[in-house]
Formats: sequence, structure tokens, C-alpha cells
Amino acid sequence: MTDMQDYRSRMNDPDSRRFETFSYLPEMDASNVRRQVKYMIDKGWNCAVEHVEPSRAGDSYWYMWKLPLFGEREIDVVMNELNLCRNANPDDHVRLIGYDNKRQTQGLSMVIFRGRN
Repeated sequence: MTDMQDYRSRMNDPDSRRFETFSYLPEMDASNVRRQVKYMIDKGWNCAVEHVEPSRAGDSYWYMWKLPLFGEREIDVVMNELNLCRNANPDDHVRLIGYDNKRQTQGLSMVIFRGRN
């Protein structure tokens, strides 16, 4: 068995902060994000886009970018909304959420773009 390492994250060091599971992995490129969007759509989940200032990223409330994309089945539409949100809020973190209708919960949530600290 290997020894587990403590992740050195500090609130006063914005670059060390992590947001959800995927933030511990290497940064995703556009093709990896597309695969995650496809996964959400294939599961029948509704995608939603949220954003927030980096200083408030630890808060539980993020701003919703438009309404959730109820019933959207096109990957390009979701990808376009992610980019529109990022372009409109270049300094904010942008998060993608997949809402699971059957379980009435978030099936997946990940920060797609990190804002400027």
C-alpha cells in the first residue's frame, strides 16, 4: 500500500485551490470537455452553466448563466453556451453542471474555465 500525500491547498493561495473532482486532474482541452458534455447528454441530464468571481468561488451560490438547457441534445449548443459565458465573464470561473432528472440531483459538476485571480 502506498502512502497518501496531503494536498497543500491554502485559502490565501488562489492557485492552490481546487473545485470539485476534475480540478485535481490535468486541465481538460476542448475535446475532453466535449466528451463530458456528450456523457451528460447520453445520460439524459440537463446541462446548466454557472459562473462566479474567483474571490467568491468557495461560496455555495454561483450565478446561473441563462436557464438550464432543458432537453438540449446537441453538444455544440452546450459548448457554445460555455464559450459565450466565458467571453461575457472573462475573469470568472465557469462551471458546467449536469442535472439528473430521475434522481433530482446534480449528476456531474465541474469547473471548465478558471478565471483570473
